[in-house]
Amino acid sequence: MRACGVLCHITSLPSAYGVGTLGREAYNYVDFLKKAGQSVWQILPVGPTGFGDSPYQSYSAFAGNPLLIDIDMLISEGLVDENDADLNLLRTKESFSDYGQLFAFKRIILAKAHAAFTAGVSSYSDEAADYRAFCRRNSRWLDDYALFMSLKYTFKQVMWTFWEDKYRLRDKTALEQYASEHGADIDLWKFMQYKFFSQYKALKKYANKKGIRIYGDMPIYVSMDSSDIWAAPEMFMLDSDRRPIKVAGCPPDDFAPTGQLWGNPLYDWDYMKDTGYRWWIERVRYSAELFDITRIDHFRGFESFYAIPAEDETAENGEWLKGPSIGLFRAIKSVLGNVDLVAEDLGFLTEDVIEMLDAAGYPGMKVLEFAFGGDDSAYLPHNYTKNSVAYIGTHDNETALGWYRGCCKKTRKRILRYLGLSKNASDAEAVKAMIRAVYSSVSDLCVVQMQDLLCLDNSARMNIPSTIGGGNWAWRMSHGDCSDKLAKKMKKLAKTYYRK
Repeated sequence: MRACGVLCHITSLPSAYGVGTLGREAYNYVDFLKKAGQSVWQILPVGPTGFGDSPYQSYSAFAGNPLLIDIDMLISEGLVDENDADLNLLRTKESFSDYGQLFAFKRIILAKAHAAFTAGVSSYSDEAADYRAFCRRNSRWLDDYALFMSLKYTFKQVMWTFWEDKYRLRDKTALEQYASEHGADIDLWKFMQYKFFSQYKALKKYANKKGIRIYGDMPIYVSMDSSDIWAAPEMFMLDSDRRPIKVAGCPPDDFAPTGQLWGNPLYDWDYMKDTGYRWWIERVRYSAELFDITRIDHFRGFESFYAIPAEDETAENGEWLKGPSIGLFRAIKSVLGNVDLVAEDLGFLTEDVIEMLDAAGYPGMKVLEFAFGGDDSAYLPHNYTKNSVAYIGTHDNETALGWYRGCCKKTRKRILRYLGLSKNASDAEAVKAMIRAVYSSVSDLCVVQMQDLLCLDNSARMNIPSTIGGGNWAWRMSHGDCSDKLAKKMKKLAKTYYRK
């Protein structure tokens, strides 16, 4: 089926509480997509954001972000008083999100909701039974995550590598004693996950009933400051003191002269293979339950990955090491069967990477903004293949308008000629033509950023890779952006190019 969709993270939705949530505006957005003739809603990772507010640097590969929990839903359940004075700390009219400040306030409200839940729910009630079932069902990751987060706040949120040794090295007696003394706080972190997943799954069910598939995102690496690494250091390239030996990144290129130093610890793929890739199989199973389609970030890293000495301050001295390649995906398929995955196959691809992608059979990505360097690029729409997802740009790129305005005269001329526009075409006309180009391509799915549908400049850019702060991950829509007029234009475009 030729399909079309929109990339817009949940945090970017309008909200009275400083960040988009899983509440009413998310349901309204689903209705908008349905009205606009779309069938796919692409979002970014939904894990709890850590350093730099990046959803790709999460405290857990399995947990959900408590910031996305909708307060109004908690009010309707009687868990939060709508006149609570602390709610005023959350209410904001800012068009960008300040995650750190927001969670400090939201945690106060969620703690009150937890107290009300604990006091008001009978241990014999259906809701109490549902909560206990949730905790049992997810105990493999939830117990470690809740303990990790409680400890993290006890240690004033510093990275776990700076905790007291008995906690850092997971002394069993010390952890048991801590858990017995901080049971209520640990339960609060579990309660947050219970409410996140309850609200998320209700929204997904609503979207699916409307014919909208949720297209999620799985980062290839996990954050060093995560419960995953703290709880299972043997899965990663760490020394005996549990410090990284080598870390992830990308080598130098024309865009980054010293490379990109991501800093994530690397997997011990020999260990992963010896354990039957169990952790990865569980991670993909979890994603398949959470999303209808999952994009795997940095797919080429499974064939070969760039390893940088942990003590280095740039990515210049890294080396390429072999990954699990197709063996991992065969193991996943043998257990889970066919899972709808998309490979983020951008960047420099060797023949080995191309062979791995072909063997896996997953659709890759085509990005129009990469197409106009002067050669007959694979990113030009006439070279797209059916088994692919077409974009103008992703969350890591400039908006279409910002990118076009920043192009040199030679590149702009090339773009106008390719898109069939006159030299007097306005910037807005150029953006519209880019949208038509990805819609008209043979790619089975095309996805356009919400910012590009609204024709916004780079002030609305979602992320600049390898930077921290400066508005990254913070863009939000305004009320009224999802207008009937825009929905009508989008639906007409979908019909024109036989997409649903």
